[in-house]
Amino acid sequence: MEQQLEVSLTIPIPSDSVLIKKVELEELRSNKLEGVYWSMKDLEERVQKKGVWIRENILYQPRFRKELEKFVHYPKSQGEQWTFHAKKMAEFLDKNFKRIFN
Repeated sequence: MEQQLEVSLTIPIPSDSVLIKKVELEELRSNKLEGVYWSMKDLEERVQKKGVWIRENILYQPRFRKELEKFVHYPKSQGEQWTFHAKKMAEFLDKNFKRIFN
């Protein structure tokens, strides 16, 4: 006959921490960018490339342009600012990482 030991264990959780399910964590991370918009400077920081590189390799690439136009404001005149829907742009960058950087 197999022996079994039943143990009750208490693990303290620091007061500055909480336990949540992974699904909830992902939802919180996703919602963090909801309603947030990036400038070109924000995108440069995210991608770690200069605006010229971003425009040449991402924004003006025909293979990406149609999709990007759904959540990127392309300036129509000189001096007008680029605007990016942060959550959708972050998802696009993650989804297309290999296509962008290869």
